[in-house]
Amino acid sequence: MSLWTVFGSEVVGTGILLLLGIGVVANVVLPKTLGNGGGWLLINFGWGIAVFAGVFAGASSGAHINPAVTLGLAVSGADEYAPGVPITLASSLVYVIGQLVGAFLGAVIAWVAYRRHYDEATEPVLGTFSTGPAIASPVWNVVTEAIGTFVLVYIILRFGDTPGELGPLAVALLVVGIGASLGGPTGYAINPARDLGPRIAHAVLPIRGKGDSNWGYAWVPIVGPLIGAVLGGLLSRVPI
Repeated sequence: MSLWTVFGSEVVGTGILLLLGIGVVANVVLPKTLGNGGGWLLINFGWGIAVFAGVFAGASSGAHINPAVTLGLAVSGADEYAPGVPITLASSLVYVIGQLVGAFLGAVIAWVAYRRHYDEATEPVLGTFSTGPAIASPVWNVVTEAIGTFVLVYIILRFGDTPGELGPLAVALLVVGIGASLGGPTGYAINPARDLGPRIAHAVLPIRGKGDSNWGYAWVPIVGPLIGAVLGGLLSRVPI
C-alpha cells in the first residue's frame, strides 16, 4: 500500500468522524436545531456512530483516525500499521498529518451544514468544535484524558492490531462507553486530531461572535491522549 493511499484513507476516515461528531454536538447545543437540548447521551451515541462510520471510511489504512491509536500501535511492538505499511517515522507522520487534515476538513463541513444555526448563536461556540474541562485543573484534566485514551487504545490492541480487526461496531460501542463513563470531566477528546483540527477550524472560520479558541487549554487533549496511548501500547505487550 502506498503512503499516498494511507494519507487519503486517513483524511477521509477522520473527516467523516469529525463531520458526524461535531454535527451531533452542534445539533444538541446550537439554537433552533431540531435536536436542541438532546443531552449528553445523544452526544455519546452520536460520537460512537461517528467512529463507526469513520472506521469504515478509513478501512484501507487500518482506520486509525486518531494519532493516539497510531502511537499505541507503534509502542505495542506491531510490525505494520496496516497490511503493507511498515511502522516507520515516515509512515507515522503520514498517518498523523492525514488525521489532522481530515479533522480540520470535517469540522469545516460540519460548520457549513449548521451555518445558519451558528449565525443564531448568542454565546461562544468553541464547545461544538473542541473539548474543554468542566473544572479547569490542567494536571487532572491530563490524567482524565490519559485514562480515557488508555482504555481506548488498550482494548483495541487486545482484540487486534487495528480498529478494523476489532470491528467498527465494537469500537463505536467502546467510544460510547468511554464518553458515558469518563467523558464528564473533559469532554473526552481521547484523540489529539479530534481536538486540534477543529480548534484550528474554529480559529479561522468566519463565525460571528465565536469567542476565544482557548489555546491555553489546547495542549491538554494532545498530551493526555499521547500518555494514555503509550501506556496502552506498553501494557498490550504483557501477556494476560
